[in-house]
Amino acid sequence: MEENKHYTGIKKSLDKPDEGSKIHKPGSKKYELLLFDLDDTLLDFEANEKVSLEKLFEDNGISFTREVFDIYDAVNKELWAGYEKGTISLNEVLNTRFSRTLLELGMTVDGTLWEAQYRALLGRGYQLIDGAFELCKDLSGSFRLFVITNGVTETQLSRLKMTNLYPFFEDIFISQEIGYQKPAGEFFDYVKEHMKDFKAESALVIGDSLSSDIKGGNLAGIDTCWINRKNITNTSDIQSTYTITKLAELYGILGIGTF
Repeated sequence: MEENKHYTGIKKSLDKPDEGSKIHKPGSKKYELLLFDLDDTLLDFEANEKVSLEKLFEDNGISFTREVFDIYDAVNKELWAGYEKGTISLNEVLNTRFSRTLLELGMTVDGTLWEAQYRALLGRGYQLIDGAFELCKDLSGSFRLFVITNGVTETQLSRLKMTNLYPFFEDIFISQEIGYQKPAGEFFDYVKEHMKDFKAESALVIGDSLSSDIKGGNLAGIDTCWINRKNITNTSDIQSTYTITKLAELYGILGIGTF
């Protein structure tokens, strides 16, 4: 596969899969560019995370209890929130989350070493969200599909390739490569500039995070689809163009029917 020299993204020659059973309803196509978030949108990051964390802690002789997970989860979410706001770097998130977690448990560890171990475990595992493969296969024949993700390039690419979703996407935009993260305007500016024939009115951002995917899409003037899989109440001022609870509901939004 051919990779883009400027590494946008990881632009490739797209091997179109066989068309599925889903077809367009004539005259119903509004969107052409579908910008998918990755973690907890197409890939079940939450499930993979727990398995990888349990293995990491056990390999280091520490029982991975619910208390330990809750401490890690709070620290990790705080750091990622700072990253989304642009107040801390991605490296700071990655290299301090374990040292901070263990410090709260009365232990001192090398956070960078722990992160490397965790990253290796995370990159070897994946689980797809229900219906993700079928959806991407069905849509790829009629739409242009892209990934927009905050994360580590090596890990995200590894997981995409293991799931066999990789060939469905025309380009893959990863925050570590771009130097900015969702919801920053600079992230979406970069995507627009490096996406051939980009038109905001024909694009749709699809993701599970109000604070990064939906907010970022809104700020960029792009319609958004929030995947609210857990049916949580949105008490924020961030509103999406569409809200769905499962990926299959995208077919209706996109004007896709069946034979």
